[in-house]
Amino acid sequence: MTVWIYDQGEDDLKVFATEQAAQAWLDENDREGVAFEYEVIAPPA
Repeated sequence: MTVWIYDQGEDDLKVFATEQAAQAWLDENDREGVAFEYEVIAPPA
């Protein structure tokens, strides 16, 4: 599972469950911003 992260600086992050959610937020709030995909680390089974 992955999430999409947008770093606003000063220890302020936005985390999105899908690429589409990240893109929709960026389109509305920061057209030049970039979110990056990050693998969620799950506890051992």
